[in-house]
Amino acid sequence: MSIQEIQDEIVEEFSLFDDWMERYEYIIELGKTLPLIDEKHKTEENIITGCQSKVWVYGEQKGGRIVFTADSDAILTKGIIAILIRSFSNQKPSDILDANNDFIDKIGLKEHLSPTRANGLVSMIKKIKIYALGFTSKN
Repeated sequence: MSIQEIQDEIVEEFSLFDDWMERYEYIIELGKTLPLIDEKHKTEENIITGCQSKVWVYGEQKGGRIVFTADSDAILTKGIIAILIRSFSNQKPSDILDANNDFIDKIGLKEHLSPTRANGLVSMIKKIKIYALGFTSKN
């Protein structure tokens, strides 16, 4: 499945909820499905800066695709990173770099987060793209 197809699927899922309390609950549920980062990768190098909670993201290349794992000490943030991992994990680095992230605006996520969480969201995307860039330059 392409990044765009996954993101369209996420937009469709969020459209099923009438209000933001239901959407927050759904985000928290998604956090429970997050592929968790191995404890050995919970390092300063993998921590997201600019986020009020602690968030770690780790990517490794497997067969030309990047597989991401992550964790957070906050349940809502765990759900947010789960959405991003779902979008970008198991994708080619070039596809991650070329991806349009307007699905975040389509689901209204950024506008319904506190400024520090919205900054954290941007930092999470940046970290994922940095991994993609790093793996692109190694090929």
